[in-house]
Amino acid sequence: MHERLNRTAALTVAAVFIAAGYFGIGAIAMSRAAAPSAAWRDLFDGKSTDAWRGWISGVLPAGWHVVDGALTKDGKVEDLVTREQFGNFELELEWKIGNAGNSGIFYRGTREYEHIYWSAPEYQLLDDVNAPDGRSPLTSTAAAYGLYAAPAGVARPFGEWNTTRILVNGTHVEHWLNGRKVVAYELGSPNWKAKVAASKFSAYPDYGLAKRGFIGIQGDHPGTLALRRIRIRELP
Repeated sequence: MHERLNRTAALTVAAVFIAAGYFGIGAIAMSRAAAPSAAWRDLFDGKSTDAWRGWISGVLPAGWHVVDGALTKDGKVEDLVTREQFGNFELELEWKIGNAGNSGIFYRGTREYEHIYWSAPEYQLLDDVNAPDGRSPLTSTAAAYGLYAAPAGVARPFGEWNTTRILVNGTHVEHWLNGRKVVAYELGSPNWKAKVAASKFSAYPDYGLAKRGFIGIQGDHPGTLALRRIRIRELP
């Protein structure tokens, strides 16, 4: 009888410790999963350009202007970059491009090369109908430039506002256009490495490898571009 009670007590104690351990681990996992993202904050609020500088210039480069609440350019100008660097984040903005316009959004760009696009993946901004790059899905609007194609027919015509969302979380990247996810890929995956090796970016060994870097706006192509409501939130 005593032996049976001792065995029962031992099993009960063991169960308590197992449960405690299980729920403790579960609580830690839940706590990590539920870690809150930072609040959204503006990179451009329609007025201030304090978050930006030129790739070369320490201030907003000539040719970039604030017009009717939008950050605009008309013609070939210096690329813009954020003053801060970002690792994991969600970026949202609205943009419209002119006839035959060509631009892009860079992320996790670094300065070891002469140009930001030699290190940073690019979300393409384009007038797909009239710009030469629109002939290929790999270089049309919302494509991961030269690597991952975006579907046709999602971008609005030149002169109309589009909405963009870019998610970068660890190695996972998503490109969204007008409320639709159009590209998803994994940085550093075998598939990604094969695509880089087959592209012009194979000449730059550090392309797309930085875990943190600048967000940039391409200015060094002709044409008009306007951006507004640019905001970001950092992810854990």
